[in-house]
Amino acid sequence: MGQCYPKNQMHGDDSDEHVEFAGGNVHIVTTKESWDQKLSEANKDGKIVLANFSATWCGPCKMMAPFYSELSEKHSSIMFLVVDVDELTEMSTSWDIKATPTFFFLRDGQQIDKLVGANKPELQKKITAILDSANPR
Repeated sequence: MGQCYPKNQMHGDDSDEHVEFAGGNVHIVTTKESWDQKLSEANKDGKIVLANFSATWCGPCKMMAPFYSELSEKHSSIMFLVVDVDELTEMSTSWDIKATPTFFFLRDGQQIDKLVGANKPELQKKITAILDSANPR
């Protein structure tokens, strides 16, 4: 289960940007305003939010990106977001991000679960459990 720990701000020319992270129904969040807008939209639509706090330089984050994108296509009742911890450092601090990737599950803007690290089976398991609890049979 890989994870990366924040390194000092490096302002090199990392032109990979979000290429690996966008795809499927994943929304890239680049500002606090777009974060607020997406949360508001999810609340209005009754959707769970799954926020992936990651970094472009993080190997495990890059490894999880295609899987995260696949999940976003399978689970339309969840809004999938990606937040770059280096771009939105204040948000990363306020959400107490210690390692990447960190996944937060939110309902009505409140955290209902969390996963730290690149653990595909555990992420799938948490999604299934949350969807099951939201839609009891």
